[in-house]
Amino acid sequence: MNQLVTLGYISPQGRTQNNRDLSTTIKALEAKCRDCSPISPLQCIDRCQAYKLKNELRMLRKALANPDYIKELFNVLKNQTRLDILQAMVKGRYTVGQLQQKLKETGQSHSQSTINDEYLCPLVEIGLAAQVRNEFYATAFGLRLTELLAYFQVLTDKLPAHSECYEETLLQALLTGPKTFEEIEPLILQKNVSRVLKRLCSAKLISTPKKREYIFFFRSKRNPCKESFTETERKIYDAIGQGGISAGKLAKETDLSTRITYKYLRGLKGKKLVFNRRTLKAYSLTSAGEKLANSMQLVHQIVEDAWNSTELVCRIPG
Repeated sequence: MNQLVTLGYISPQGRTQNNRDLSTTIKALEAKCRDCSPISPLQCIDRCQAYKLKNELRMLRKALANPDYIKELFNVLKNQTRLDILQAMVKGRYTVGQLQQKLKETGQSHSQSTINDEYLCPLVEIGLAAQVRNEFYATAFGLRLTELLAYFQVLTDKLPAHSECYEETLLQALLTGPKTFEEIEPLILQKNVSRVLKRLCSAKLISTPKKREYIFFFRSKRNPCKESFTETERKIYDAIGQGGISAGKLAKETDLSTRITYKYLRGLKGKKLVFNRRTLKAYSLTSAGEKLANSMQLVHQIVEDAWNSTELVCRIPG
């Protein structure tokens, strides 16, 4: 298992006691429950922290079972107030009233109903927070994700909330290398491609060369000795290197006009001695875009590990 993907055991105060990975934590819970002899089932419910953590992990698994979980997770995180609340809950458990005061310290004024409905409920539904009686705290899963909160600031500033997460999808796809418009089209709905590219370029998360598309000319494998050349054709043919050349550069190297160059290139193409290939404009990640894409990739890894690991908790009694 990836050692980066770790979750901590939660104490009654909601703090991390250690940094063991989730599967190890679950195995420890299983051993604890196997050796435990509670006086009554209520003792488990009321007092046992292992029971509470197991219940928390079962609820997390139900949330993770949603096929749109990643999209909903990113949409929840694209809200600065939710991030502030989650960061506050890392340090302990708070009532809605206490969280209201915490937000006021950062200059944010919200009613308690707004805090509950707009900010806390989405965090609970996605598995980042939980509630015990009238107090809220960050779950083990939420604690792990708080380590990446600095990167999500870019999400809240640059990317749209309540979206289909096309921008996030494209950023992660570009981690494998630059892609042309044609290569990007299959990744997201075609009608949204131009809008998504424009938004990411404006946010300076992706970039593209300023030069337009070029048509490069290359020599074919056909043996030139089998064809007859005019003096100008031979001059143009000899100027075409192994890596190809644009018509404009070819015209400069042969001291011919662009119009004459194209004329003789057409003749060489007719003799199957030359072929052309379009080099398309490609989009690539900027430094900021790469950092954000890598952080989102790590979120995917954490979610995948959580899904695989919480399967263990379903086999633990209690």
